[in-house]
Amino acid sequence: MRTDRRDMLWGGTLALWVALSVAPSVGLAQRLNPNERAAPPLTNVEDKDDIHKQDGKIWVLDFKFYDPRTITVDIPGRGRKICWYLKYQVINNTNEPRTFIPDFVMVTPDKPGATYHDQVLPKVQEAIRQVEDPTGYLDIKNSVTIASKPIPPSKPNAFPHAVTGVAIWDDIDPEANRFSIFVSGLSNGWSLAEIPPDNKQVVRRKTLQLNFKRLGERYYQRTGEIRFVPPVEWVYRATNVIVPTELAPAKAPEVAEKPK
Repeated sequence: MRTDRRDMLWGGTLALWVALSVAPSVGLAQRLNPNERAAPPLTNVEDKDDIHKQDGKIWVLDFKFYDPRTITVDIPGRGRKICWYLKYQVINNTNEPRTFIPDFVMVTPDKPGATYHDQVLPKVQEAIRQVEDPTGYLDIKNSVTIASKPIPPSKPNAFPHAVTGVAIWDDIDPEANRFSIFVSGLSNGWSLAEIPPDNKQVVRRKTLQLNFKRLGERYYQRTGEIRFVPPVEWVYRATNVIVPTELAPAKAPEVAEKPK
């Protein structure tokens, strides 16, 4: 009986040792916040090169995000506002430092014509920091400060170097239930398109599109009511940049060869 008990103790010890040995590698793969979502670089038919090549012409940054949340803040000159914010992280898995100059635009498909641009609101950002990063460890940046330094490339087989930021909006239509957030600046990919009726050529940028829906009552907006609607999408979206007329002919063959 003593021998059986020793065998059981040894077997239990061995199982525990194996579990502890495997845990670090499993933990790195699964150590994700339940609300954290990944938006890895994906190919689009309009890409002019393979985005996964280290020496390719197009680079794309990795993006992680959390479902949007709301926070109520007294904003100087505006009064008490319900603000939306998107906490995110950017990781550079390319072979060179990349400067991320973000442009966050929210549109409401069920309320056509409404477009909201991310704003830098220091009072709101400080309130968000107290909730999301009270110790200051993440050093959450806004859309201006995150562009002040290039994001260094993460080393292969090492823990990725993530830069944390936040995008902020206020005065979102309380009657809107569907939202799309377009994130530009994560890639240098672009294409040309002709916009009717005068067929002016405009630049379209490779852009990340994230779709969300809101549940619950319109005037009782709670953080947990905003949900991501998968999948993430990488699209080419028109910008305000218009190609000068004198440069358009040189680009015409390239436009004619766009993938169908």
